Amino acid sequence: MTTKPKAKKFRVRRSETPPAQPAAEGTAQPAPQPAQQPRPRAVSLPNPGQPTAQATPANPAQPTPQGAEAAIDAIKREGLTGRQLRMARRMAQKNNLAPTSDYDAVRLLREAGIDPFQRTNMLDLMPSDKTATPPAKGSKVQLPQTMPMGKETLPSTETMSPAEMRALEIGEIQKDIARRRRRRLLLLLARLSAFVFLPTFFAGWYFYSMATPMYSTKSAFLVQQADSAGGSALGGLLPAQLNSNQDAIAVQDYLTSKDAMIRLDNDVGFKDHFSNTDIDPIQRLDENPSNEKAYKVYKKFVKIGYDPTEGSIRMEVSAADPEIATQFSKALISYAEQRVDDLSQRKRKDQLRDARNSLETAKEERRNAQIDLVRLQESTVLDPEGVIASLRQQITNLEIQLQEKQLQLAALEDNSRPNKARVDGVRGDVRRLQAALATQRARMTEATAGEESLAAKTSQIQIAQADLAAADLQMQTSLQTLKQTELEANRQVRYLTTSVDPVSAQDPSYPRSFENTILAFLIFSGIYLMISLTASILREQVSS
Repeated sequence: MTTKPKAKKFRVRRSETPPAQPAAEGTAQPAPQPAQQPRPRAVSLPNPGQPTAQATPANPAQPTPQGAEAAIDAIKREGLTGRQLRMARRMAQKNNLAPTSDYDAVRLLREAGIDPFQRTNMLDLMPSDKTATPPAKGSKVQLPQTMPMGKETLPSTETMSPAEMRALEIGEIQKDIARRRRRRLLLLLARLSAFVFLPTFFAGWYFYSMATPMYSTKSAFLVQQADSAGGSALGGLLPAQLNSNQDAIAVQDYLTSKDAMIRLDNDVGFKDHFSNTDIDPIQRLDENPSNEKAYKVYKKFVKIGYDPTEGSIRMEVSAADPEIATQFSKALISYAEQRVDDLSQRKRKDQLRDARNSLETAKEERRNAQIDLVRLQESTVLDPEGVIASLRQQITNLEIQLQEKQLQLAALEDNSRPNKARVDGVRGDVRRLQAALATQRARMTEATAGEESLAAKTSQIQIAQADLAAADLQMQTSLQTLKQTELEANRQVRYLTTSVDPVSAQDPSYPRSFENTILAFLIFSGIYLMISLTASILREQVSS
């Protein structure tokens, strides 16, 4: 008995395996085969303009049942994933096709010459024509599918698709980001205007409109010394300015001191000029200002610089009147010249005073040594050394004579019958020579022993003579040093030479409006940047 096979039903599955085919009634079912997972393979897709080889019927909308089933079986054997099948279903609905299953959607797309697995934007899968006609009644609709626009369906209460909702939300987010960016930009512009642009505008307005023009007078002078003919070879190789740099620095310090400002005010009237009502309030001094306030203005309008390579002092004096600026400059140059003269005269006097004091001391010592020598010579014989030498010579002669007489006496006593008178005479001579020798020796002892002896006096006289010779040498050295110091002091006299005389200006030099405005902008920008960075760092530390 043969049975009629039932119609095959298809439904969308999420798995990658094809649905199982039901067995015919009354027939033996074969043993279930294990599900084979075929590896995805590259499918050669047809060109959009050319029909595929599987699209055998001429009209894709009305294929023959045998051809459609064979094509679907071939697609099932390709091992497509669930994601690929869902993508094919959405693309088929976008192209107004009516597939009965996911595999049928793949078949219809391929027959229409469309690649169902082409990578596209998810928003492109939505039908461009929102008024697309739904599938005809009676046609079999498989899920998932998109619902037509403008039709209320349950359970969803939204009138837009999820893709459109997502696109709408993305647009709202972009608008919110743009809105916040505009708000932050406006806040940044407001802060910059309040802290940078507005102060810079006021600074420029002051420099261009309110600031009193100041006229500057420039001058330059040198502190030099007289040319020296002598000196070492190394000193000749050095420029003269390097030898007088200390005096130049001293002059610069004096001109920039409060003493010079007070002297300039007493002579020319520095405070009265800068207290004039014609000067703007920022640069003007108050009435009867203190020396400290006036000194601040003095340091601002009197600029002095020293160039150590050239030894030149450059001075720039500014005032509201060019003639007054020139008077200030000339007065300061005269102060500098006086200061240089004072420094050189003081140094010269100090050097000469030391040399003269040394010479006077040497003269006094020599005089004292000479007086001591004369006093010693007056207290004793004129030549103690000669007296001692004479005594020594006499003692030597007496000893020789005594020795001869003793030999003569011994020769007479050796005779068997000596002459008594002659022997007595020789013995008397020996006795007299011995007495004279004893006397001379006593004198010699008195002359060489004791504090008052001739030998002691001789030593004192020799010491006094040595002191006198040393004093003479020291006096000669001091005299030579004095002469050399006078020559050196004359060569080291400092004098001031004005290389650039002060000349009255015709055009104002200050304020430099453009440069000062740019500088103010940079200063305010730097302050704002530092404050912003500090606030950002503190905010980050607090939030972390």
